[in-house]
Amino acid sequence: MISEKEIWQALEVVKDPEIPTLSIVDMGIITKVEIRGESNVFVEMTPTFTGCPAIKMMESMVSDRLKEIGIVTIEVKTTFDTPWNSNKLTERGLLCLKKHGLAPPPKHNGEITNELLEISVCPHCGSSNTEMKTPFGPTLCRSMHYCNNCLQAFEQFKPVV
Repeated sequence: MISEKEIWQALEVVKDPEIPTLSIVDMGIITKVEIRGESNVFVEMTPTFTGCPAIKMMESMVSDRLKEIGIVTIEVKTTFDTPWNSNKLTERGLLCLKKHGLAPPPKHNGEITNELLEISVCPHCGSSNTEMKTPFGPTLCRSMHYCNNCLQAFEQFKPVV
């Protein structure tokens, strides 16, 4: 019989469709795994926002991955009962964002202020001598910044409550 730990490990190879250096586990999208029988697994996931166009794709990717490791009966449920927030990113997830060229979001205490939105560390050179150019990036979850040290523009994954 497969363990819950083995299921979590298997799901770590399922990559976020938008940021392929990051797993959906490290993104904090997988919120629950339950073994309901010898080859029966339930997985709950909460995408980063309700309008995410990749929800069905991620559900299929989770199901396909679990089939690869021998699970026969798989239920993947998407829920927004407890909304996703950027504090759910794992430490490895924050490093993966940086590897992808995105500044990770700062941790928050449940309140997003203008000052928090402006905090960013350049993913290219590590400088905090940066400025936000616009809170609107190419996707809803990103803002645009500029590093005054290495003179590079970069995107930051926004903090989300």
